[in-house]
Amino acid sequence: MNKDVIIALDFDSKEKVFEFLDLFKDEKPFVKIGMELYYAEGPEIVKEIKKRGHKIFLDLKLHDIPNTVKKSMKVLSNLDVDMTNLHAGGTVKMMQAALEGLTREDGTRPLLIAVTQLTSTDQESMENDLLIRRPIDEVVMHYAKNAKIAGLDGVVCSPLEAGKVHGVCGEKFLTVTPGVRLAGDAVGDQKRVTTPENAKELGSDFIVVGRSITGAKDPVSAYRLCVKQFIG
Repeated sequence: MNKDVIIALDFDSKEKVFEFLDLFKDEKPFVKIGMELYYAEGPEIVKEIKKRGHKIFLDLKLHDIPNTVKKSMKVLSNLDVDMTNLHAGGTVKMMQAALEGLTREDGTRPLLIAVTQLTSTDQESMENDLLIRRPIDEVVMHYAKNAKIAGLDGVVCSPLEAGKVHGVCGEKFLTVTPGVRLAGDAVGDQKRVTTPENAKELGSDFIVVGRSITGAKDPVSAYRLCVKQFIG
């Protein structure tokens, strides 16, 4: 896949989602379906958005014992999404099981990426809440290397870490980076954030943008600005 801007559809109903997507007359943006929307509407929302011609990143962040994750990924593989994910903290064995479950009988599968550390996590919270004493950059790189060992396609990381991930895992190892805001927008509960333009310079392959687009007065113009800054 080429570099792209992924819009986070952080809505709680299909009515709000379709009202938003109907604003886009000339584009079919790559979109992210997260837990809020998926839990509200179930797998049917994935199928309906796919029918509209959108690429889909299904962001459910699976994290469980390997066998459970393998079986869950087998179910998700039937939804025909383009990308999905899990937590790298579930170990290499869990990631390998997920990859096996996600791969269909004909050998095809969506891209599978692993969450390293959430962009809401900073050094202080990682040490105090998770009892991980290593520097956050070191932890992210270790998780990224584990994901590559497991055979995954890439990781979810902060834009600030994208270049370093490429440095340790190679340029073809994908970096999908949330925590992206247009200049001047509020950062909310995220800590490790940057702009689309800076994310491009830092080496992100995909950026995930939520409130800067979905909360904008003119979402289509905001999306186009993100695309212009990130892709050119």
